[in-house]
Amino acid sequence: MGIGGSLLLIAVGAVLKFAVHTQNTHGFNVGTAGVILMIIGAVGLLITLAWMTSRRRTDVIQRGPGGAVGTTYVTPNDPVNGPY
Repeated sequence: MGIGGSLLLIAVGAVLKFAVHTQNTHGFNVGTAGVILMIIGAVGLLITLAWMTSRRRTDVIQRGPGGAVGTTYVTPNDPVNGPY
């Protein structure tokens, strides 16, 4: 879903809950639909943030004259190949 989609769902849900006042919707409550959209957006945001923080990152280090001769991919906190 992504961060943008989650924030969009939260925003649309908040508008439906707090800004739209309807009469005679015959069994459909707009406020309840807004709350459901806000909950779905919040869950999507939490899942997206958890997924983004759990990914492994890779540092790209270029060595040699001009910096473009060779490219080495090193994972962070790698004691064997780390340039640190």
